[in-house]
Amino acid sequence: MTIKCSWALNSAKEELYHDQEWGQPQHDERKLFEFLLLEGAQAGLSWRTILEKRDAYRLAFDDFDPEIVAFYNPAKLAELQQNPGIVRNRLKIRSAVVNAQAFLAVQQSFGSFDAFIWRYVDYSPVQNHWRCHADLPAFSAVSEQMSKDMRKLGFKFVGKTICYAFMQAIGMVNDHTVDCFRHQQLINP
Repeated sequence: MTIKCSWALNSAKEELYHDQEWGQPQHDERKLFEFLLLEGAQAGLSWRTILEKRDAYRLAFDDFDPEIVAFYNPAKLAELQQNPGIVRNRLKIRSAVVNAQAFLAVQQSFGSFDAFIWRYVDYSPVQNHWRCHADLPAFSAVSEQMSKDMRKLGFKFVGKTICYAFMQAIGMVNDHTVDCFRHQQLINP
């Protein structure tokens, strides 16, 4: 029997996400923007809720193209607030536009968002060795610094806990528990 992180066993979508995406190092600009937007949308909600709405988010936010999202006008924002497929929080919707603008500015300054974000871990995933899900931290010194820096650059919904969840999602940290089959796969890709 294949052992997996305990949280992954709550639903089929969570299990698939765990097995194929969570913790896998990600360097694609659009995927990085997608996870940044989704982690911000998740604030105060369960990740399962966001996974259930992910396809609707892709449609609503132009497949997470920051060059399009950055220029959403008030009519588009009003349309998004009426979309039952996404989290209709006005501040979270507006933050997607603000974050797209900041994302594009970071690309201009650093060459890519990937180069900017991965420098926090010296361009190599941190390999943690947690025994159980309860051992995982909600944030780290790195996510705290990332949060401060990103807020200075104009990003919204990027607190230290959201930044840590983002780091987990894009594989900056390997937070699969040591008994999980993905833990070893991500140490030796």
